Amino acid sequence: MIIGVPREIKTEEYRVAVVPAGVRSLTSNGHGVLIEQGAGLGSGISDGEYQAAGAEIVAKAEEVWQRAQMIIKVKEPLPPEYPFLRQDLIIYTYLHLAPEPELTEQLLARQVTAIGYETVQLADGSLPLLVPMSQVAGRMAVQVGAHFLERPAGGSGVLLAGLPGVKPGHVTILGSGTVASNAALMAMGLGARTTIVARNMARLDELATIHHGRLTTLVSNQANIERELSKADLVIGGVLVPGGSAPKLISRAMLGLMKKGSLIVDVAIDQGGCCETSQPTYHSDPVYQVAGINHYCVANMPGAVPRTATFGLTNVTLPYALAIANQGLATAAEKDPALARGINSQGGRLTNEQVARAQNRPWQPY
Repeated sequence: MIIGVPREIKTEEYRVAVVPAGVRSLTSNGHGVLIEQGAGLGSGISDGEYQAAGAEIVAKAEEVWQRAQMIIKVKEPLPPEYPFLRQDLIIYTYLHLAPEPELTEQLLARQVTAIGYETVQLADGSLPLLVPMSQVAGRMAVQVGAHFLERPAGGSGVLLAGLPGVKPGHVTILGSGTVASNAALMAMGLGARTTIVARNMARLDELATIHHGRLTTLVSNQANIERELSKADLVIGGVLVPGGSAPKLISRAMLGLMKKGSLIVDVAIDQGGCCETSQPTYHSDPVYQVAGINHYCVANMPGAVPRTATFGLTNVTLPYALAIANQGLATAAEKDPALARGINSQGGRLTNEQVARAQNRPWQPY
């Protein structure tokens, strides 16, 4: 199989979909790998490193897309890439289609086979290809939150760690998955008072046990969310519906409960956001204010730490790419139901139920 890795064109996205070790694994299995010139520079990987691993460096993105049978990316195809979509092409990347009806329409109209990293799902419900980037985003959420609470950055001037004799900041985390648990780890590490609000009682019990009472856990309902919003200096939205739109847990009216200058970091923005007032932002201009409350809604947070994020991502995506290339998608998906669940579209049919619900479209199981 010929595998193509184009340079990412999303604003301020510095990750790349394959590292040189991944190229070596693919080429040693008899596959060809096309890397667009400069694709790895944002992650500190030179064209020479890719060539040494067996890749062919291609000057233009158009040639990569045209020659490849499978395109491996980090982020979803953007409008300038739509003309490259075609019927006999497999795209393997983060798709997050629920809030993207235009992209969904393009994939269906052009009959592309599209596999979403975020919907590859194991039998226990876990999402292995989302884990490393959720770990990065959860840890970054506290890091950027601490910065944008600083007064020169427009925040309330609260130091999350506090001081002897001065109480620490209060961090409220919505959700109990990978983003939430990593955010809690960072927040508690700084010394902040930390609360997780979530629906999964078994998971809340597990987190409370792990952290030996240092973490406050609350069941998710409107009363508890409103009470936490009134206390919080930093709110982190880490809820996820696999493949679907994030639930709107914070309404515009609820912002009135919050302290002026406090901050919402909506990690769920890739899936539409869990706050009614959330809109996607970029690393160069990440924060805006609504009703005195700052919102950080960067849709590709791990792109700010591309060296770490790229290697973490490819650790988990490469085995599936090898399976597809070695066996063909049909056989690989038959052998591995997790991969089959990751297929969002094929032959003009939408094959993901959550995306279909979010966009009110018909769908058929893969």
